[in-house]
Amino acid sequence: MRIDIITLLPELLRSPFDESIIKRARAKGIAEINIINLRDFSTDKHKSVDDYPFGGGPGMVMMIEPVYNCITHLSSQRHYDEVIYTSPDGISFNQHIANDLSMKKNIIILAGHYKGIDQRIRDHLVTMEISIGDYVLSGGELPAAVITDAIVRLLPGAISDSGSALSDSFQDNLLAPPVYTRPADFRGWKVPDILIGGNTPEIEKWRFEQSVRNTEKKRPDLLLGKS
Repeated sequence: MRIDIITLLPELLRSPFDESIIKRARAKGIAEINIINLRDFSTDKHKSVDDYPFGGGPGMVMMIEPVYNCITHLSSQRHYDEVIYTSPDGISFNQHIANDLSMKKNIIILAGHYKGIDQRIRDHLVTMEISIGDYVLSGGELPAAVITDAIVRLLPGAISDSGSALSDSFQDNLLAPPVYTRPADFRGWKVPDILIGGNTPEIEKWRFEQSVRNTEKKRPDLLLGKS
């Protein structure tokens, strides 16, 4: 899978992709992640990529020309399944969207900035708009990193135990059950006996029941299919 991230702050994104699961996935050739500096596609001698909004008002707007030049250049080299714009008013990112995106081959993620991007980019170039929550950040780089991490960890081979990703919270609209490890008794705080007994069918039944109970308590909306 190839993910190309268009950004004004490339250095902000380098560290998250040079550690842990994503680093290993890149080293194995499972995921190719490219960080593209939008200023490289500006025709302005000062490499400007923003301007005042038509109609007046506070803030600046990302200009259409550099973004158009960048996406057109990338699209001339390969077909992209999605061109994603990180935006507070996009659809709420969740595990189901991550699952779907992990099946794609090539993705562009455009990290927004300032008051946003020229609407014509959204109308004619963007195919999907994603929000990671109902709040505003300084830019779209952190959402781009979140989306990329959620996608890459699902790719076959990215995690040594593929079953681990499939049992994560939200995969079946349920939160994960509680997990424990050694020691079985720490200062009188004991691991549930059922997890130590070795009866796999009963353990799986217990885990499912705990998932349902956990979801009912913390995220009942998931059981109603509203997430």
